[in-house]
Amino acid sequence: MNEQKSGGKKMIKGSKRIGEVQVADEVIAMIAGIAAKEVEGVSSVVGFADGRLGSKVGKLGVKYLEKGVKIDAMQGLVSVELGIKVNYGSNIPEVTQKVQERVKSTMESMTGLSVTDVKVKVTGVEVDKNN
Repeated sequence: MNEQKSGGKKMIKGSKRIGEVQVADEVIAMIAGIAAKEVEGVSSVVGFADGRLGSKVGKLGVKYLEKGVKIDAMQGLVSVELGIKVNYGSNIPEVTQKVQERVKSTMESMTGLSVTDVKVKVTGVEVDKNN
């Protein structure tokens, strides 16, 4: 697979005997965001505002999860950077390790791309408002 620009957007492109497959960076980012959100202890995925982590998007829905994920894809290799908020009381090292493992395995199984690294930034702690 290799990288190609299409209409101003980067896409990962691969070809097989029967045709060509393209996966937009936005789709790859969405997969990473959903995978991270599925990990127990993650309350939300947070967004990148002008290259900095900041705006919260995890509670806005699946459509916006890719906003909290930065993808660097080149020649079938993908590097992922994402920000999360964790639930109060969660073991942060354990949660972040699980996020890294989940994002890597999900992305590799769904896209066929090799994930070189997953960088996770914990930007906050969410307190359960019911307590």
